[in-house]
Amino acid sequence: MQENIKMAVQNLGRELRSIEALLRDAASKKDHDHQFRVWIQNVRDQAYAIEDVLDLFRLDQESVWRRLKMRHSINNLIQDIDQSLQNIQRTKERYRSMASYSTNAGNNTYFHVRVAPLFIGNVDTVGIEEPTNKLVSWALEPKQRLEVMFVVGMAGLGKTTLVHSVYERVKQNFDCHVWTTASKSKTKLEILWTLLVEEFGCTITQGADVVALTHKLRKFLHNKRYVIILDDLWVKDVWESIRLALPNGKDSRIIITTRRGDIANSCRDDDSIDIHKLQPLSPERAEQLFYKKAFSRNGRCPSGLEEVSKSILQKCDGLPLGIIEIGRLLSIKAPTKNEWKILHDSLESELRSSGELSNIMKVLSASYNDLPYHLKYCFLYMTIFPESNPVKRRRLIRLWIAEGFVIEKRGKTLEEVGEEYLNELIDRSLIKANEMDFDGRPTNVGVHSLMLKMILSVSHEENFCTVCTGAARKLTGNTRRLSIQKEDFDVSQDLPCVRTFFSFGIGKVRIGSNFKLLKVLDIQGTPLEEFPSVITDLLLLRYLSLRNTNIRSIPSSLGDLHHLETLDLKQTLVTKVPKAVLQLEKLRHLLVYRYNMESVLPFDIVQGFKAPKRIGALKNLQKLSFVKASGQHRMSRQHRMIQGLENLTQLRKLGIVELAKEDGTSLCHAIVKMRNLHSLNVTSLNMEVPLELDAMTNPPPLLQRLYLKGPLERFPQWVSSLHDLVRIRLKWSSLTEDNPIAALEDLPNLMELQLLDAYTGDQFDFNKGKFQKLKILDLQQLEQLKSIIMEEGTLPCLQKLIISHCSKLVRVPRGIDKLIHLQMLLLHDMPEPFVTRLRKNCGRLRHLVHHIPCIHSYNQGQLEDLS
Repeated sequence: MQENIKMAVQNLGRELRSIEALLRDAASKKDHDHQFRVWIQNVRDQAYAIEDVLDLFRLDQESVWRRLKMRHSINNLIQDIDQSLQNIQRTKERYRSMASYSTNAGNNTYFHVRVAPLFIGNVDTVGIEEPTNKLVSWALEPKQRLEVMFVVGMAGLGKTTLVHSVYERVKQNFDCHVWTTASKSKTKLEILWTLLVEEFGCTITQGADVVALTHKLRKFLHNKRYVIILDDLWVKDVWESIRLALPNGKDSRIIITTRRGDIANSCRDDDSIDIHKLQPLSPERAEQLFYKKAFSRNGRCPSGLEEVSKSILQKCDGLPLGIIEIGRLLSIKAPTKNEWKILHDSLESELRSSGELSNIMKVLSASYNDLPYHLKYCFLYMTIFPESNPVKRRRLIRLWIAEGFVIEKRGKTLEEVGEEYLNELIDRSLIKANEMDFDGRPTNVGVHSLMLKMILSVSHEENFCTVCTGAARKLTGNTRRLSIQKEDFDVSQDLPCVRTFFSFGIGKVRIGSNFKLLKVLDIQGTPLEEFPSVITDLLLLRYLSLRNTNIRSIPSSLGDLHHLETLDLKQTLVTKVPKAVLQLEKLRHLLVYRYNMESVLPFDIVQGFKAPKRIGALKNLQKLSFVKASGQHRMSRQHRMIQGLENLTQLRKLGIVELAKEDGTSLCHAIVKMRNLHSLNVTSLNMEVPLELDAMTNPPPLLQRLYLKGPLERFPQWVSSLHDLVRIRLKWSSLTEDNPIAALEDLPNLMELQLLDAYTGDQFDFNKGKFQKLKILDLQQLEQLKSIIMEEGTLPCLQKLIISHCSKLVRVPRGIDKLIHLQMLLLHDMPEPFVTRLRKNCGRLRHLVHHIPCIHSYNQGQLEDLS
């Protein structure tokens, strides 16, 4: 029986791959009739059923005591699936013809998607006056060459509206002008034909190919000054072919609108091509546009509707399409609180295909439909998170990996591929970066409110995720992902298919043993005091986050979770992990630390964990933070642990705390073996014990971030050779002889430098031509520092300067007036003479900083705005 089941399971695996290929093919054909969509959903249900059987079989292999009972269940399920697949087989030919028929119906639907923004664009220009003037100036400025501008932004943002406004103002200044739409339904040949025949009135030989049309267009435009608008570009290849047909006409201009920032970025291969990223409307402009549409008579909101109006505007999030469509709908409804609240509460249903706001859905869904199959699930994953919860970039990528969404690429880690996925979704204007790091990468991301409502509808239709909010919601037995966004939740019913469980509430969450196929469990922030024992029975678990809970320990039975890839215990009270964790051979991310905000000394703020001495056996680790390295003598357990770190050759990020001086050399020897390390964070045993890191003769060549906390007797020479270093923070280094500024000034990619009590000298010299990429300079607690000299030509990219608790520094850095890109000067508890000289009206040195937009001085927490 066992061999028969094994063979049947293998056959199911092959069948699943075939079904996935079918689903991928169906997803690439954008528009289908209702019958075809129903059939695809039935096929997807069978794919889910096969996944259940495959996971049950894996569970069967993991646990001996379950096998006899489970094999009978697996056998029954396989028989059910076989019967369902036979039914699908019998109707395959019929539905194949349906698929063929349905894919020809897409163009008409897409036409309607384009009509809405084009129509709106001819009516309202509220909030786009500034970008309009900017693009008009660009279009008319004499440049003696052809220039191209990509106008990029999410669906419904008003790209067509903006460019139409520009086009109407500038077209008369050119010898010839044309507007053409390059939507997905058009080929290169069709667009070239449109330009030549319909727009320029040329005569074309029947059957002319792309090459002939290209020659004809080049000849027609030769010696002409022209402006061409290419609206709604979706495919790079279309632009590349048209580009070949455009001669480098004197002062000619091309403007292209697209949602696809990835295409715009890839086409920007010289300085004649630029990108204008269109932003959502400001709250003030959004309100003005909304009131203009909702209250067309006078554009003013009645006093009783202000609160609900603000709530609706919040959901529109500055998106003109949403503001206009919702405003129009409200303009024909009774202006009563009740009527408006009904619409507010039913927005999600009104956005669906049969609702009164379906035009919004058509425009937004075109971006989702254009996604490759592997990115659709990555994007749908955003439905798991509450709208008000920004998602950390690294967390999202780790979750995608645990779900199996990220496809391996030769020469890249799964995390690097996941980063590419996220960047593409951002470039496609689907996911938005809420907050950017100094190096241009997003720290956290989110989705526009109306876009979220659109993908929630798709998620529900495809049984991707069930979201439980305050209202009671009945769960079905085939629920696959659960997102709990209410205070208390108790799973009393059997949910055998759940793979993913999230809790975002502040109340208690009780989960039983009915989640046996669970792969992702994220219940961070819940009021847990003890590790839930049921977790160790979840043998297929890949991702476990108990972050921000009050658990104090984890059991040895955690070692049974052989598929675990991420263990996130950040901000818990766990200070030690059991030896059993060494059984987790697939573990990639081990995060066990907390920030102790009650610590008297900021030096002790990071509390790490005691690791097993053979932690180096976890050879798949990508991230390890923060390991306690403290030991009493050379043969101590912790010393052997440090030596064993050299086996972690795949490590990208390493955090070490409580490093004794005598262990420094061993740590250096281990780090030298970590050729893929990107981030290193090392803290000494205490403020009196120096970091001994001179033995790093050949440091990791890819190191980008370096954090050293503790006394340094000498500046480590190897740091000056780190070509890729973008950030370095030196805290309590107390260097006496070696000036860190001189040691770091030639690093070609350094963007952020923080020195906190790092140097005991009295002067910093920033020499001409040095620190070419530095954006952030943070100088704190440099008690002996008296003078900062910045020569002309130094720090050309500096945007933010922080000077804090430098008691002997009584004047701003000499040469600060030459830092033309400096946007922010922040001062914390600086001497009164320093601040007085910068004050408006009376400050003697005010003229040196008048070009800085933001100047804030804090004295014992009290802000004084010197801007």
